[in-house]
Amino acid sequence: MLPPRRITDAVDMIRLIGELQDRAKTLGFDAFGIAAANARPDLPGKLGAALAEGWHGEMAWMAETAERRASPSALWPQVRSVIMVGFNYGPDEDPLERLSDRVIGNISVYARNRDYHDIIKGRLKELAGLLRRRSGATVKVFVDTAPVMEKPLAEAAGLGWQGKHTVLVSRAFGSWLFLGAIFTDLDLSADEPHPESCGTCTRCLDVCPTKAFPAPFQLDARRCIAYLNIEHEGPIPHEFRAPIGNRIYGCDDCLAVCPWNKFASVTREMKLQAREDLRAPALADLAALDEAGFRVLFSGSPIKRIGYGRFLRNVLIAIGNSGDRSFLPQVLGRLHDPAPLIRGAAVWALKRLATDKEISAQALEFLGHERDQSVKAEWNAVVQPARVDSK
Repeated sequence: MLPPRRITDAVDMIRLIGELQDRAKTLGFDAFGIAAANARPDLPGKLGAALAEGWHGEMAWMAETAERRASPSALWPQVRSVIMVGFNYGPDEDPLERLSDRVIGNISVYARNRDYHDIIKGRLKELAGLLRRRSGATVKVFVDTAPVMEKPLAEAAGLGWQGKHTVLVSRAFGSWLFLGAIFTDLDLSADEPHPESCGTCTRCLDVCPTKAFPAPFQLDARRCIAYLNIEHEGPIPHEFRAPIGNRIYGCDDCLAVCPWNKFASVTREMKLQAREDLRAPALADLAALDEAGFRVLFSGSPIKRIGYGRFLRNVLIAIGNSGDRSFLPQVLGRLHDPAPLIRGAAVWALKRLATDKEISAQALEFLGHERDQSVKAEWNAVVQPARVDSK
């Protein structure tokens, strides 16, 4: 193994780090810090405990990559330092205000523009290139594309701390930071880790509609709306459908209520404006999309990655929660959909919006011909038992 690269002159070290900080700011990064690669020896234990509880749900890749994820050196043995950067994506409005308008779909703030991987990675590569040119060091760049635990490393690098909702919290930017990492075999002067500063506040825990936090600083993804409407591939469990409301992609509740958001530079020039068509898209328009229209609308968006079927599932759940019978024609149309995932969600929406007579009529038409077991289960859950006349 090659010896670690070192800068022995303190002045050269200060000059290099200062140049990197200045360049990071020019590239649009709002936070910058450095951690030693071995700064978080507690990570293997924390990750192992969460996996043992099954909190990762269907995200099998978390268990499959656990060994590499638990330590930067397990991912790349030569790493000595980790440069962490943050990009402020704080919204220009309260995302919770959209939750009461049940005829629109609520999209998580981070997904209302281009995919943040595309926004950050090129800039991060440019910053890493500067480090390589100035020092001759080897560098590797990561933006949520490898088994890297960015939030604990960002905490170690002094960018903020992991709040009780497990998201990184910054004194300057609240809960609204995209994170990127540069691994290097160069020994760099590390910043002081940021102490946890949540105090007695539990707003993020209390606001969660599905009670996804078993305890402060712990998240059971299986109950998290963002997991359910993005990562979960099948029908959403019945107990979570009503609490989802009109959240069709992600969930910002625990982030949006964080008191530290009040310091999130609200007067700054907005660098990541939401697309106007994704601020409050009408559920009726989304429900009318075919697969080609879905791909066009969400071109360049992280939403495209979940695919048409999961997206329409989410839209139909929101329609079922709307209480608006004007959606019935679209729901009825989706009972014919070739995708079982969409048909099943349409059955649930029908139950929420239609009368018992209307439901019975549709069940008579569709249930006998249905071959998919999951859709049959949806029909069986909504068909009312025949009324027994006591006369």
